[in-house]
Amino acid sequence: MAEYDEDDDRGALAKRVLPGGKEPDPRFTLANERTFLAWIRTSLAFLAGGIALEAFAAREFPAQLRTGISVFLIIIGMLISAGAALRWRRIELSMRHGKPLPLPLIVPILGLGGAIVAAIVAVLIATKL
Repeated sequence: MAEYDEDDDRGALAKRVLPGGKEPDPRFTLANERTFLAWIRTSLAFLAGGIALEAFAAREFPAQLRTGISVFLIIIGMLISAGAALRWRRIELSMRHGKPLPLPLIVPILGLGGAIVAAIVAVLIATKL
């Protein structure tokens, strides 16, 4: 009787994106996927915030500043989205190879970016009062 090779069941894309290692417990893989989706929701919130600021705050902020903050929010959203995909893969590879989980590099991007935008908007609102 031939030995079962779990790698035979994996598709070509899975073999390319996640080469080698041992298939992790499905619960951990699904938890990693849920975390990825949470980061994607956060990314979409930043994108929507940037678009909404540009579209609906025309009378509240000077045009150049409003556009600058909007672009900054959209760029943060793009970075979080890309970071979420990279993080998902790094964690999946770590689990497959029995290595420690990597630190989340997108957390500083989210924290710092959100703090900068919030500070700018707070100052602008406070100066209008």
